[in-house]
Amino acid sequence: MTEFATHEEYPPAAVPSSTLHALDVLTAPAHHGAPVIQKATQKARNVLGGELATCSRKPLTGFTRTGCCETGPEDVGVHTVCVQTTAEFLAFSKARGNDLSTPAPQHGFAGLKPGDRWCLCAARWREAYEAGAAPLVDLAATHEATLDYVPLEVLRQHALPAKKA
Repeated sequence: MTEFATHEEYPPAAVPSSTLHALDVLTAPAHHGAPVIQKATQKARNVLGGELATCSRKPLTGFTRTGCCETGPEDVGVHTVCVQTTAEFLAFSKARGNDLSTPAPQHGFAGLKPGDRWCLCAARWREAYEAGAAPLVDLAATHEATLDYVPLEVLRQHALPAKKA
């Protein structure tokens, strides 16, 4: 099992407000250091350094429900890991108090079933990994901010097979 460094918060105060534009997204760095300002016109990056791919449109996922595991200052849960759920993971998550399999129609949530793709909180994925219940990860659809929680080598060990072009 890999030992992880403790995640440090990157407060927006660390970046002068004169540097930010109203539509900019302040994200934690991919490789520890100063916060990254992602211009609204820039494409989000994945853990491999490429453009962030869509995780799922059915079910519709992502903190902003765009289908992508994008993040920003409002996403305190850091929903950046695109996973393919398993029965084992869904049971693990439910036992930890985050029931993702039970429908919640009042929130427009049909519940997840094994095989669904979902943008998972980086800390929850790490917790599942440490417990031996981590679901597989779509690296192309996992946001680079995940690297502040989980090393790329560990994510690669749990990667879904790459999609053929």
